[in-house]
Amino acid sequence: KGDKMAAKNETWFEKNCLSDDCAADLRLHGKLLLHVRSHLALGGVRNVSLNVTISNAGDDAYDTNIYFNFSRDVFYINYWQKEEKGISCGLVDLDFLQCSVGFPFMRANTKVIANPEHRMLDNKLDLSIPLVHEVDTAITGLVTPTSFVYGNSIDASRFVQLDDTECNFQPLNLTFQVINNGPSRLPGSIVDIRIPNRLAGNGADMFHIMDTQVAEGQGNCTSHRNPQPCSIPQDRQSIFHTIFAFFTKSGRRVLDCDRPGRACLTISCTLGSQSKEEAVSIDVKLLLNTEILKRDSSSLIQFVTRGNVRVDGRAIEVLQGLSEDTSLVFEALHSQEPRGYVVGWIIAISLLVGILIFLLLAVLLWKVTHTHVHT
Repeated sequence: KGDKMAAKNETWFEKNCLSDDCAADLRLHGKLLLHVRSHLALGGVRNVSLNVTISNAGDDAYDTNIYFNFSRDVFYINYWQKEEKGISCGLVDLDFLQCSVGFPFMRANTKVIANPEHRMLDNKLDLSIPLVHEVDTAITGLVTPTSFVYGNSIDASRFVQLDDTECNFQPLNLTFQVINNGPSRLPGSIVDIRIPNRLAGNGADMFHIMDTQVAEGQGNCTSHRNPQPCSIPQDRQSIFHTIFAFFTKSGRRVLDCDRPGRACLTISCTLGSQSKEEAVSIDVKLLLNTEILKRDSSSLIQFVTRGNVRVDGRAIEVLQGLSEDTSLVFEALHSQEPRGYVVGWIIAISLLVGILIFLLLAVLLWKVTHTHVHT
């Protein structure tokens, strides 16, 4: 309570400073460790590591703290250090982490000539995580009917006739389904459908598109429209060639758009956004001109239709995931019965051949009998 009860003293601490202002020069370095890929998939869950290194190029530092601000979509799990140095970290908020260095952060052992104007830019570090739409798309399909019979003996009521045309058309329904297996939302995709459209390279188009629809208006399709759906090839072959073709009917003929030189009808559909596990259906209604098929010498024609889905530029397709291609197969079977006038010619030729064989046998028998009598 008086002067005699108080004492004053001064104690000097040697801070061992090299700079005039005795200031530390902390530097922060860091990088993101994303393991296998260089990005993160939107909608996916993956651990991300942040490697941080602190260095001191100035005088000794005390009460050093590192603060981490991160997105609310990132959740802090834990921290670890290569060597035990008394560093402790704790969440101040859901998106704010504080790590405290609990010891004086001494400068490096090497002699450093400090810059009197300490730069603060290296005390801050901005790191970004690339986010992409990563998807695994797949396409499946079915066709109805899978087979049908055509030919002159087949009742025309089984087919479809367009107004003012003489052709018989076989209706076909193709359905493709595009599935997004995620993990991200698919911003958009393009589906290409290819259908073999000609028996020969310079022949007539066989298919006529009646309608294309994407379920629930989630896209639209464009295709080339056949200006002459009822194109009947003219018979330029002789009756004998027709009869010969009937008796020498070949087996199966495969029309596949993956084979080079094959003329195909292409339908291109642009689809909108798809969430994870969502499927979008595409329905295509076609008419096949059976009059063109009748001119072919095959007893069975197999059509292989190809469907392919590709994502737009805003997304990345998972490599070695589900298949982005599919194929549908339907068959046209000939009734194996010739046309009416061909039947008449076959009967006439058969009778003529029978008469010739009968006459030949008669001549042979006469010669044998005449030779025996003469002997």
